[in-house]
Amino acid sequence: MNKTIKFILLFAGVGLLVYGIYRLVVPETSVDLGIVDIEAQDNKNAYITIGLGLASLLIGLIGGRKA
Repeated sequence: MNKTIKFILLFAGVGLLVYGIYRLVVPETSVDLGIVDIEAQDNKNAYITIGLGLASLLIGLIGGRKA
């Protein structure tokens, strides 16, 4: 595998992982009603993004190795 492609896959994998973890931690919606503070989150897209980041990292690290 070309070194440029490996670098792009590694860079994209790290970026997707960071973005996925950010989406997993930060709440999407927050409502403050004085005494009560309500936060809502939908983590489906965050898990997909983290999975794509891991797959990209693995392909970048393992892909193109010669035996």
